[in-house]
Amino acid sequence: MIAEKLSEFAINLKYENIPKIAIEKAKLCFIDFLGVTNRGFHEESSKIAIKALDQLKFFSDRDNQMCSIIGGTYSNVLGAGFINGISAHGIELDDGHRFAQLHPGSIVFSSALAICEAENLKGQEFFEAIICGYEIAIILGKLANPYHRNQGFHSTGTITTFASGITVAKLLKLDLDQTIAAIGLCGTQSSGLLESDHKGTMGKQLHAGKAVFNGILSAYLAKNGFTGVKSIIEGHEGFLKAMATVSFDEIFNRLINDENYLKDFLDNEVGKYHINDVYFKMYPFCRHLHSSIDSTLSAKRKMINDINNNNPNNSNNSNSNNNFYDFEEENIEKIIIETYKIASKHNNFHPKNKEDLKQSLPYAIAIATLHDDATLKIIENIDFNSYEFKNILNKIVIKENNKFNDLTPNYRPSKTIIKTTKGTFKDFIKLPKGEVENPFKREDILKKFGSLNPNFDLNKLKLINNLESSNIRDFMKIFNYQ
Repeated sequence: MIAEKLSEFAINLKYENIPKIAIEKAKLCFIDFLGVTNRGFHEESSKIAIKALDQLKFFSDRDNQMCSIIGGTYSNVLGAGFINGISAHGIELDDGHRFAQLHPGSIVFSSALAICEAENLKGQEFFEAIICGYEIAIILGKLANPYHRNQGFHSTGTITTFASGITVAKLLKLDLDQTIAAIGLCGTQSSGLLESDHKGTMGKQLHAGKAVFNGILSAYLAKNGFTGVKSIIEGHEGFLKAMATVSFDEIFNRLINDENYLKDFLDNEVGKYHINDVYFKMYPFCRHLHSSIDSTLSAKRKMINDINNNNPNNSNNSNSNNNFYDFEEENIEKIIIETYKIASKHNNFHPKNKEDLKQSLPYAIAIATLHDDATLKIIENIDFNSYEFKNILNKIVIKENNKFNDLTPNYRPSKTIIKTTKGTFKDFIKLPKGEVENPFKREDILKKFGSLNPNFDLNKLKLINNLESSNIRDFMKIFNYQ
């Protein structure tokens, strides 16, 4: 039922029927994806992946090297999709959805670009496929999570495999049976374990690359008659039963009393254009840490304002701007972070590498406290062995707040309490910046792009405004040209 319903949506979706607001959000997501991926290409994980593909002769057929590796050269469909997926997820700055608990953009755009370049497709077809990919990723994420995640699976590696497959199926114009088969093949290849994410390895990036790779492979296999099971998602030995057990049990318990429960769920979710609900990130940390970063920065602003307002030397000083530098870190006695369970578990005070650091709440708070932000540029220039950094780190306490647990997943709450020699300063954040309830503007995304890629000509991005009438291959040639 599920694979068929999702396939029907993809096949029937036409560009002219997509709400303008969804197309505009897709364009913003595309800008964000390009900026993050262009920067992520320079990470060690992408370099290693390219070396591995070169050893596997992915770059040997020069007549088939038509798909862009963003930030680099070209490869075939599978190679480009795989590398772009890794690059897009490599710096923890790709878009996401808090209820689906996954990052759709890194997989959906990597998949769509590879096919559009290989097949020389237009922008309207590109956006149709993007909308399909986001829709399927978010619907399945909402269906399977939080239990899928709590069972140890990384949704960006598992669920977005389906999104990749249906994105490619849409672009290849597969019929209903072929699209269902592609979904079936995606499901049996779906993989990704959170142990890789939370132990400081590059396995997390691999999940994204393989989701793209497996989705593309599944669609091409289905195009040529390779069969995949229709009941791969809800079947008694399918995805939900194996990888989201509680969700599976809940669905079938409800079906005992309401045989239309699953149909009603799909009718209510499919065609809602869930891309409108994705968030954007400004800090290169796990999304669960962002509320705490925001609340810390806000609490620190309150502290600085209070210190400045009570400083007689500042009261009549027209040059005083109440900035973050009018205090001494030594005045801070303790920084207490109260947050929900998942976020509080990121309490690693001794990250051993760059991947580990992105999952460390104490390090995120120490960076934000010392440097008044937590951007990638700041992180790359920090001396983590300095007395200043270690001194602040040792003052941080992480606590789980049961009341905050009750607010999730609707919210991702955090409270920061900064105790100083001059008083105690607090702030509470329900949702981090970048969520649709607390959104970034287009200017913010462009600023993020420029910060990540300071030598890039941002004028090129204006072409995205009218990408519907453009050729994707031509756009990528302009984008990649240095």
